[in-house]
Amino acid sequence: MANRVEVAVVGRKSGAAGRWAVPLFADEIAVPAVAGRELRSAIAGILGRSGWTGAGEQSAESGDGASGVVHALGVGKRGDFDRAAASKFVRRAVEAALVAGTRQLRIVLPDHEAVRGVAGAERAARAAALAAYRFETYLSSAKSAALERCELLPPPSEYRAYARGTERARAVTAGAILARDLGNSPPNLATPEWIARQAAKLARRHRARIQVLGPAELKRRGMGGILAVGGGSSNPPRLVRIEIGRGQRTAALVGKGITFDTGGISIKPAAQMEEMKWDKCGACTVLGVLEAAALLDLPVRLRAYLALAENMPGGEAYRPGDIIRCANGKTVEILNTDAEGRMVLADALSWASAERPDALIELSTLTGACVVALGTTGAGLFTPDDRLAGDLLASAEAVGERLWRLPLWREFGEAMKGSHSDLKNSGGRWGGASTAAAFLSQFVAAPVRWAHLDIAGPAYVGTGGAAVRGATGFGVALVVDWLTRFARRATA
Repeated sequence: MANRVEVAVVGRKSGAAGRWAVPLFADEIAVPAVAGRELRSAIAGILGRSGWTGAGEQSAESGDGASGVVHALGVGKRGDFDRAAASKFVRRAVEAALVAGTRQLRIVLPDHEAVRGVAGAERAARAAALAAYRFETYLSSAKSAALERCELLPPPSEYRAYARGTERARAVTAGAILARDLGNSPPNLATPEWIARQAAKLARRHRARIQVLGPAELKRRGMGGILAVGGGSSNPPRLVRIEIGRGQRTAALVGKGITFDTGGISIKPAAQMEEMKWDKCGACTVLGVLEAAALLDLPVRLRAYLALAENMPGGEAYRPGDIIRCANGKTVEILNTDAEGRMVLADALSWASAERPDALIELSTLTGACVVALGTTGAGLFTPDDRLAGDLLASAEAVGERLWRLPLWREFGEAMKGSHSDLKNSGGRWGGASTAAAFLSQFVAAPVRWAHLDIAGPAYVGTGGAAVRGATGFGVALVVDWLTRFARRATA
């Protein structure tokens, strides 16, 4: 559905033909150790230019399209260069190549700990591939340049690590691109039934088992939360379960898939409401994880649960004041129909935890409160399990996707108790991300180890964002890395 670029790792070739991207540190004036007299000469010329400092946003080019172009990018001081800066350098290089209209790009990686090892290779390769991503399915003619191949040139000592890491990155990138494509699909197409069909295609592709529950079966199972949220729409809800892979341990993944969120009777303001097509990004991320895990053949049994509904006002819509009974028997009084994600997740979590996985990870664009707390560059992590929290934070650090652990204090659970029901679906203004997480905890049966990731901030770039507008696929790399560690412990 979107353009693709091949990312490969190669040795440091001689000659300056083609387009090269080279990082230059602000506190180093020596020419980097790259092969080829012409290439070194071009870099030396840039270093000698008046005004060149190597600051983090500086760039300069040397050469012409016929004989080759060297694009030098300032990356700041070596001591300040970290994993985030390394990924940013790769993205800048690719984006400049797209603007230049080049078909092949060679990126020289610095000899620096931020890009070393298999993990460094995976981050660099993923950054390159996703920087070239553009969602152009509905354009009458493509706007982006046809960058076809991006070659990464690591230091010679890192070549083997890069060969391994780049191969792994292909699978993770495929999953992230699937998540982006699904997330960016418009709500008039991407209804709950359509997302369920895409899940079925993935299941057939990887020979996975799939169940798709429609309204009749949801009602039979007492899944009142998802039925209530989807009741106002002419596109009825679906709850999808996919099982894939084999291994000694079982992980459950739960994703929120609100294909469009008007807020229902508690309707949202009109401004930026079009962005609510991205309220399905949790479910899209889960499908992206399944795609990557299947391509990597991870030795773990995965069960995925996608809660899919469209939250619309209408004659059948649920109302403030309604009391809804969810799949585990708990009742919820509705105070705000725009607190709908937790209602669909209540039923999905009840089903997932009843099947007693070894661990359960849930991803959702759940609260604006989490965006207020953390901004758009990181997700909130909620879990009562310190070991699971540590594992997820380690994976986030390894892949370059930010997580920050937020509290699940007892007071947050108290705030979600209802007056005429077991629970209410809104705890008020203060601590909204934590009260939402506390609500979800009521639908995970002990002793299941679980974590909730509120990805509302980094799941997509909306209007006015600094990056390309659209779904980001956030969480795919993080969860795949966590699953790899999870599976490894079973065989240790």
